[in-house]
Amino acid sequence: MAALEDDDLSLVRRCLEGEQAAWRALVRRYQRLVHAVARRAGLDDASVADVFQAVFERLHQHLPRLRQPERLQAWVVTTAKRESLALLRRSRRELSLESLHGPADGEGEEGPAWDPPADDPLPEALLSDVQQLHRLRQALDRLETRCRTLLQMVFEDEDAQLPYAEIAQRLGVPVGSLGPTRARCLQKLRRLCE
Repeated sequence: MAALEDDDLSLVRRCLEGEQAAWRALVRRYQRLVHAVARRAGLDDASVADVFQAVFERLHQHLPRLRQPERLQAWVVTTAKRESLALLRRSRRELSLESLHGPADGEGEEGPAWDPPADDPLPEALLSDVQQLHRLRQALDRLETRCRTLLQMVFEDEDAQLPYAEIAQRLGVPVGSLGPTRARCLQKLRRLCE
């Protein structure tokens, strides 16, 4: 089974040798990133699934010809962006006049029934944010279980944030140790993100 610590170059090499576990690890590593790029483009669930399938199908086809396997993340982001934009362009061409201008019998409001997505739904700043989030998730996956659990409890959901007393009880540690432990875990996470 492929270790999470394997770099892209090593995973690509193992995939080319036919190792199924390496391919599964590669897909797991980049699946959230592909989903995030497609979501940022404004695609619905079915379209996101289409982009996901297209990206990994292209990756499978192009893997032997990748010139810089160590830049796989950039290739995945670029391919996901292109597939998302292509899907948006195709969906715009398939719209009927009725869906753009409302009912033909004059009932209802005049003008477009909905606003089509903007021509540039994936600004580079958003893609940069998505890539940073991907690096953070990868680093979280590599953290030891105790640190990962603590950070998830502290930062998971702002609306339903747990009080420190409850977090300490769940982890079986004194409340006073949570602050220093959290600081050490965040430092480890920073190092893993570099």
